[in-house]
Amino acid sequence: MNLTSAAQLKISKLIKQEQIALPNNKLFLRIAVQPGGCSGLRYQTFFDYEEKEGDEKILFSDFYVNIDKMSVPYLQGATLDFVDTIEKQGFTIDNPNAQGSCACGDSFN
Repeated sequence: MNLTSAAQLKISKLIKQEQIALPNNKLFLRIAVQPGGCSGLRYQTFFDYEEKEGDEKILFSDFYVNIDKMSVPYLQGATLDFVDTIEKQGFTIDNPNAQGSCACGDSFN
């Protein structure tokens, strides 16, 4: 899993904000692939503090990204980016393993 510099900056900023509210929790970003959407699979990105057995932990400058063992094969070589334009704001994933996606871009196969 790769992260662009924009994604790293945004994640670092968000984690620091959350740590102020929850100072005793070691937050990290979790990226997962779940069944759903019109193409069959969808990405989930959220902050978590509970590690799961088999998590792959990737250290970036000042935070970790955890990926559960079932999602790792789907995310090999994928890149997480953060975009902030007039048309869209949020995290996007460019995944070379995806064979296709739905028209709205919410899910993939």
